[in-house]
Amino acid sequence: MPSEPDSKSKKKPVRRDPDASQQRILAAATEVFAAQGLDGARVDEIAERSGINKRMLYHYFGNKDELFGAVLDALYETICRESAALNLDADTPPAAINRLVDFALDFYLDNPHAITLLNNENLHKARHIEKSGRVRAIHVPFEEMIDSLLVRGVASGEFRTGLDAARLYITIVGLTYYYLSNGHTLSLVYDRNLYDPAELKIWRAHMHDVVTRFVFVDPSAGNKPEKETST
Repeated sequence: MPSEPDSKSKKKPVRRDPDASQQRILAAATEVFAAQGLDGARVDEIAERSGINKRMLYHYFGNKDELFGAVLDALYETICRESAALNLDADTPPAAINRLVDFALDFYLDNPHAITLLNNENLHKARHIEKSGRVRAIHVPFEEMIDSLLVRGVASGEFRTGLDAARLYITIVGLTYYYLSNGHTLSLVYDRNLYDPAELKIWRAHMHDVVTRFVFVDPSAGNKPEKETST
């Protein structure tokens, strides 16, 4: 008779890694929600893409609405984590404000799914992030960092008084968000490809110019990027 296999050679049970599984689900859900929206997305497809069975998906995230909320929380965490890495306090106020403008444009260029996800959440009147309750806590340190920058700029005599961190950042993101989210229609209206690298470079310079004129006491001292003209 064949001998019994050595106990050491027996196949060891596979241990689940809940964190890794959840990250795979979130990555797959981000793709599907960005492409199809909350209403069009199917949990079956998210489970298949993530390689996690649907039962475990529901175990981790409850239902499709809660999964969508988790995707949005993860998006805001990414924004705030990457913005914290800017370390604006290490720069002079003019250099820091320029980096903040570049960060906003670069983030949405590098993460086009963010625009479609946020558009979708606005269609649902922000009910998912409101239910989560985490976004304000996630975002407060970012807002405080901009507040600190404005205080330093006013103290140095470079920034004008009366600026509000939230309104300033909404202005910066607005210059980014509308341009990118409406770029296809605007490209047709104005007969130019707004996604062309040359056009994006010009728009970046325009953003710096707008923010400089808004923030600085003397806009000519705002270290503005070189202006370019469209061809």
